[in-house]
Amino acid sequence: MKNSVNITIIGYGEVGTIFARDFLSRGDVRITAYDIKFASAEHGPAMLARAKAEGVVVAENHFAAAAHANIVISAVTADVALAVAEHAATYLRPGQIYFDINSASPGAKTKAAKAVNACGARYVEGAVMAPVPGPGVKVPILAGGPAAAEAADSLNALGMNVTAVTTEPGRASATKLCRSIMIKGIEALIVDCAAASNQWGVQKEVFASLDASYPSIDFTKLAVDMAGRVRQHGVRRAAEMREAAQMLDDLGMDGGLSRAVADAQQRGAGKAGLD
Repeated sequence: MKNSVNITIIGYGEVGTIFARDFLSRGDVRITAYDIKFASAEHGPAMLARAKAEGVVVAENHFAAAAHANIVISAVTADVALAVAEHAATYLRPGQIYFDINSASPGAKTKAAKAVNACGARYVEGAVMAPVPGPGVKVPILAGGPAAAEAADSLNALGMNVTAVTTEPGRASATKLCRSIMIKGIEALIVDCAAASNQWGVQKEVFASLDASYPSIDFTKLAVDMAGRVRQHGVRRAAEMREAAQMLDDLGMDGGLSRAVADAQQRGAGKAGLD
């Protein structure tokens, strides 16, 4: 079957791999991927083997990856999202859509939009509102930018769940990060609460008291679930919370609490016995 849509994914980590696999399951999409780790002696061979096994076209650099793309999806890490977007502005063509789904601060997304739009391509920010494993490309994503509605139409036709919410870059990311302050903060609090109460042998009493105060929540189950999330995704959550802290700083607020949550997420990553 002749491919009808060309999508490039910059960043072939967990999210990029899942998206590529889901897109290719349709049979009418050509996926090209590039990741800086492709050239890594440690990570490259396994990543390249996985990409080729999935049917992904592997590119040797950013330029080659985006050469024939209708849509370029940036799925890197929050700390390099702006730099990758600014680099993309040197090779994107007028009319191409650059869909930035990284959990960067609204300020970083606004700067990225300015760089990409200046080269004639169209920047669309994406705020991924739930974990990607499980729903895959159907994960809810809020989109922002003048081309958000067009991007949503194109990507939803391929199975995605993108909702255009604003034409102003930054607002979708602000929605995500404000939510993250609450969700990631609760995770950090409950992990420390569970660990400390377990050390004192009072976890049963503490959780019973919490259950009585908030009867709609099963705190014992919540503690186990959230500890698992921190163990598995703490590094990525920490990076996201540092972006939330930057957002607060940019607003003239104090990002200290969000940075503390980031540190807690980082400490909990990969640890056992938190629950």
